[in-house]
Amino acid sequence: MSTDPSHAGQLQAAGPAFAGLRVGIDTVEIADVEASLRHFGPRYAERIYTRAERRYAESAPAMTAARLAARFAAKEAAIKALNLSEAGVSWCDIEVLRSADGACHLVLHGRAAAWAARGPALQTALSLSHDGTHAVAVLACLPLPGAHPATPIDPTPSTASDPKGSPT
Repeated sequence: MSTDPSHAGQLQAAGPAFAGLRVGIDTVEIADVEASLRHFGPRYAERIYTRAERRYAESAPAMTAARLAARFAAKEAAIKALNLSEAGVSWCDIEVLRSADGACHLVLHGRAAAWAARGPALQTALSLSHDGTHAVAVLACLPLPGAHPATPIDPTPSTASDPKGSPT
């Protein structure tokens, strides 16, 4: 936003400092995750979430579904921000970990890590929230200084094979 009073209320396009900015956002109904846990049991949780994600979510039984829903939203946000929809990644290739200070961050494994490595090195900021009926996640990615922000990630996987599950 401009600080010039004559431009009050006008928005300007992001400048060069934001070149290569990628953002992903997703929202999930907590009841949908609760229903999947009831219907599919451990199979659902093991297919979608890593052991560390399940352990954290289950550490507060009353919050399990909300915590898992927020992590599912984060995985979807990562798919969008990192252009992973055609990469054939497993849900567990995208992991949300919680630091001692409470901040969450992504760790990529397997195909997701290989896919992301094809583009510029990125710094990321992840925000998760859950309240009432919904969970939401936002992921912002910005090329590291010296990275080439204009380098596109090719949407065509270098090797064709069936993904473990459709990411979207």
